[in-house]
Amino acid sequence: MLANLAECYSQTRRLTEKLCEPLSVEDFVVQSMPDASPTRWHVAHTTWFFETFVLARWEADYRPANTDFQFLFNSYYNSVGEAFPRARRGLLTRPTVAEVFEYRHAVDGRISRLLNHPGDDDSQELARVVELGINHEQQHQELMLTDIKHVYSCNPLFPTYRQLPAPPSATNAKPSSCWSVFDGGVVEIGHTGQAFAFDNERPRHKTLLQPFEIQNRLITTGDFLEFVNDGGYRRPGLWLSLGWSTVRDQQWVAPLYWVERDGNWHEFYLGGLRRLNVDEPVCHISYFEADAFARWSGARLPTEAEWEHSATGVDMQGGFVEGERYHPSAINSDRAGLAQMYGEVWQWTASPYTPYPGYVPPSGALGEYNGKFMCNQYVLRGGSCATPASHVRATYRNFFPPEARWQFTGIRLARDAQK
Repeated sequence: MLANLAECYSQTRRLTEKLCEPLSVEDFVVQSMPDASPTRWHVAHTTWFFETFVLARWEADYRPANTDFQFLFNSYYNSVGEAFPRARRGLLTRPTVAEVFEYRHAVDGRISRLLNHPGDDDSQELARVVELGINHEQQHQELMLTDIKHVYSCNPLFPTYRQLPAPPSATNAKPSSCWSVFDGGVVEIGHTGQAFAFDNERPRHKTLLQPFEIQNRLITTGDFLEFVNDGGYRRPGLWLSLGWSTVRDQQWVAPLYWVERDGNWHEFYLGGLRRLNVDEPVCHISYFEADAFARWSGARLPTEAEWEHSATGVDMQGGFVEGERYHPSAINSDRAGLAQMYGEVWQWTASPYTPYPGYVPPSGALGEYNGKFMCNQYVLRGGSCATPASHVRATYRNFFPPEARWQFTGIRLARDAQK
């Protein structure tokens, strides 16, 4: 198993560095908002994770690469020490980008030696922590793309991260059904078995679903444009109270990255600025916007149990980070049934991020990974165009606060079964 993990480790680290290739040195050090981090910090933090939780525990005669890095590149693991404030990461002028990559490659060499020549004891636990570190780095690969997109969007020149391929052609054919119907009843959700999953996906448990319908397709930019043109951002009756306060305080008039020029809406994406493509899934939508749109549509958001029950067994096809589009794609199939369940955009659910029945956080510092955030957040499902394909499964629970919209987040509607 460790030999397979060594290859997965190398592949993951190579993908991170590939995502860095289009960036200039300046791109590595800027930060646009407190929720985002400079690319350099992501690269260093994912290295710090392996050094702190793998090398420090299993490497004989371990010595830290740099004791200051233990403070600078910690994120929120209070059990292992203090962390540099997240909102101030963009103020760090040292270590340099070159020094961060030197640190990264040095740790890579030490991890490789450890995985290829492990000790006789505790190899299963070593494999468990390395696998967690690989999945942790995959999460940061997506954060790197979303954070650099936000940085670029703040520049009125709308710089290009990379020349991106043209979107696939959408068919004009409409699906034979707009909604898929589920009978409800007692169902099981949550992860089971030996394959990797985060602790917040367990334990598997029973839950009761009322009969429901879920939309076969994601909401498109064109759908959401109708909401905008109908005064959706000016109608308080469509919004949760806190959402309406956010709309007014933040002066939202459209989704993040929509730019109005000469009376026409454009959208900024990692390939630059372009006219809206009304066939693509709408993205960079907050929970508040998703909920308001659902209410305007006469529908609602699915619960996470409804989403997971619907998605189980559906082909895991979609636009993932390996496709290098870094933007959700329009439907290119006229087949009936559920589509776009995976990849494209993370889909908001109506479910607050809370523990499953029987959930117990793991002991130690790694127990801080998920459980401590189970407050004031909502669950998203399905992955996005910036998510590695191997990172997604039906049980995966992403989570963000309801006002967040710099991630690739979108909308799928649900409703109670029509009688």
